[in-house]
Amino acid sequence: MDIFFTYFNAFWVGGAICMLAQLLMEKTKMMPARVMVLIVCLGAVISALNLYEPFQEFAGAGATVPLLGFGNNLMKGVKEAVDSQGFIGLFTGGFKAAAAGTSAALIFGYLASLIFDPKMKK
Repeated sequence: MDIFFTYFNAFWVGGAICMLAQLLMEKTKMMPARVMVLIVCLGAVISALNLYEPFQEFAGAGATVPLLGFGNNLMKGVKEAVDSQGFIGLFTGGFKAAAAGTSAALIFGYLASLIFDPKMKK
């Protein structure tokens, strides 16, 4: 029964995060890029306040997969780099922590553009 609640919590928390983003795009005049940046920054702020770990334990993949998790990942990288390198860690930590995910997004996005016929919106 425990595995059921693990999946259930991941599903509804991830869905709620996506619903929040969709509501912001539909009910405000914010463009999708601004909504995405806002959610990444929200994840970083929650991480800086040390509230992300309990949230992640509760929601599992529902908290780590969406953009909120990317903000947390960036903030964790910055914290670790500042602890080990000092001030310069502010500039390098986020890049090191998010390099694999960012590279994968770029590579798979490029491969998808080769397979499909991307077009700009008019």
